[in-house]
Amino acid sequence: MALTRIDFNCDLGEGCDDAAVLPFLSSANIACGFHAGDPGSMQTTLALCLDHDVAIGAHPSLFDREGFGRRELDVTAMQAHALVLYQVGAMQALARAAGSALHHVKPHGALYNLSARSPDIADAIARAVRDADPALILVGLAASESTAAGERLGLRVAHEVFAERRYEADGRLTPRAMAGAVIENLDEALAQVRQLLRDGSVTTRTGERLPLRADTLCLHGDRPDAAEFARALHQALRAEGVEIRAFGASP
Repeated sequence: MALTRIDFNCDLGEGCDDAAVLPFLSSANIACGFHAGDPGSMQTTLALCLDHDVAIGAHPSLFDREGFGRRELDVTAMQAHALVLYQVGAMQALARAAGSALHHVKPHGALYNLSARSPDIADAIARAVRDADPALILVGLAASESTAAGERLGLRVAHEVFAERRYEADGRLTPRAMAGAVIENLDEALAQVRQLLRDGSVTTRTGERLPLRADTLCLHGDRPDAAEFARALHQALRAEGVEIRAFGASP
């Protein structure tokens, strides 16, 4: 069955032109300082989200500014819990001071990929989200250990799909070190999104059809053409008759 509604999110606060991307989104994931950003950038991006009525999310990562949070560092479940709780707490405080509230949490980079395949890390992150606020939404890779852990703990969970990343046959994202992991061509990204909307699936790197639940669609905000992609994806969603709305938001 074709989708009629989807959340459109982007990772922001990472040093790119957030203001150019935000008009096309329904949700934003704001870097919390461990891979990118700082308290000032968090406040600035938060204010832009409020200006555009975009749902505010925390985007916690491993403590890895040098590697932009994309290096897979050794981390225990206890450490993952603390890392996430610390960063989410900072974002909650800034949102509260701005007269708003945090809407969701989406791990970044290597932490996201670890949570997608490791039950222990996934459970630690889900517990951190619950401990911060059980009303928060956990965003994770569709049909992964991350979303399963959140559902076990009774959290609201948004299954995430990607506009410009390739998939492996097991549902994981193609590692960035592999050629073609990132879809650079806009037309190819639009084709993947249209397949998700119409058929509920993607075509994997090796040619298989992979069914995926799609609650929220991600665009990476650190790509230099993020604004162009955001505009084109927004237009494509509208052309397909899909309502763009933050996950869990009332009609």
